Amino acid sequence: MRSGLRRCLRGIGRAGIVHAMTTLPTPSLLAITDRSQAALPLPELAERLFAAGLRWLSLREKDLPREEQRDLARALVERARPWGAVVTVHGDPALAIEAGAAGVHLADGGDPADARRLLGLGALVGLSAHGPDGLRRAAEEGADYATLSPVFPSSSKPGYGPVLGPEGLRLLARGTPIPVLALGGVGAETAGACLDAGAAGVAVMGEMMRDPDSVARFVKSMARESGIKMPIRTG
Repeated sequence: MRSGLRRCLRGIGRAGIVHAMTTLPTPSLLAITDRSQAALPLPELAERLFAAGLRWLSLREKDLPREEQRDLARALVERARPWGAVVTVHGDPALAIEAGAAGVHLADGGDPADARRLLGLGALVGLSAHGPDGLRRAAEEGADYATLSPVFPSSSKPGYGPVLGPEGLRLLARGTPIPVLALGGVGAETAGACLDAGAAGVAVMGEMMRDPDSVARFVKSMARESGIKMPIRTG
């Protein structure tokens, strides 16, 4: 497996890659919403997460009607503003514009170049990837970052795989010229190990939704590898 991954990575970093334009939030800890697991209504939960130190939240409630997604995203953007936090949306660049969000996260197979044309150079554009081909596309088409999943077995998506594990994450992330966020089964106890394996950050769904106080544990785990400090609370 290792030699195959290395061969697939050889094309990444060659001429023609569009470099990322936007700096990721600090800490590079992305919480992805799932209201079915949320301990509180999402706007109230977002407030708790931001107060605990989170600075990046992405709305992923694709089963809601578009108007409800837009209104919910606007509410999250409003909650984020006093904390200097970033809200993105999963799926639709036009929805990000309507909601006043900072950017969009696209599914595997999405078009980062088109999203960039719609949102502009200052927007945050990400792409889901599950292997070297997805990471290559994200880099070549101008994404600011890619999520790579699943790193570990995920309770939110049981049976989803194949699982990369820390070594697969290491081989893929360190050969990719844009930041890679580890996704899939990442917990507070393994977040630091993901950074040690070469990830620029981590993306989390279930644990953050169920327990907003887990933010501090995630940042502490990440700080052991990267020197991240908790953001200063301003409210």
